[in-house]
Amino acid sequence: MATTYDTQPDIYSMSDQEVVQALLDRDKGITYNYLYKKCYPLFKSIYNDYYTDCENCIEFINEIYTLIMIPGKKSGKIPLANFSHKCTLTFWLKRVAINHCKRKYKRKPRFTVTSDLTREDSMRQFEGTEEIDLSSVNKEDVKKIIDQVKPERFRQIIIHRYLEEKTNEETALLLNMSRDNFYNKHLIAKSKVIGILKKEGLL
Repeated sequence: MATTYDTQPDIYSMSDQEVVQALLDRDKGITYNYLYKKCYPLFKSIYNDYYTDCENCIEFINEIYTLIMIPGKKSGKIPLANFSHKCTLTFWLKRVAINHCKRKYKRKPRFTVTSDLTREDSMRQFEGTEEIDLSSVNKEDVKKIIDQVKPERFRQIIIHRYLEEKTNEETALLLNMSRDNFYNKHLIAKSKVIGILKKEGLL
């Protein structure tokens, strides 16, 4: 009998073979609890490593689900049906997701903050040389620019930091981000805005 979202199946006691069969049977409960709950950290780490077209990790999981469940144009077979059990299902999903991103998306740069860096040094390292100045842009254009910043986390950084004029520390706290993670995402968010400003001829 198919499960629902509310029945909360015990996916941790199921074998990979049982999970695969449930996924192939389009069991909504097991699909949700396995892919969107148990495997969320796995997909989130991959999502964080690539510039995807997805607004958030849930959309990214939807994309991977479609990839493994839609029959191939040439083979006509569902990719998940080819899972051979020679490795764990989570490892197989990780490999599928990473290979998909390598084919379709650009990998994000990695930044590190060494322990001997002062707060000021680390801010200079991560914020880069170009600054964002939206004071000369009218409000309507600012809104259009901000709306183009994706995904949502990057947009929120720009809103809090540059429109609401909060500090780096306040913005990181509002978004529940570590200092290192904030500086990483801040740099990327800034580069997106600068690119949009240049494209619109405002910089």
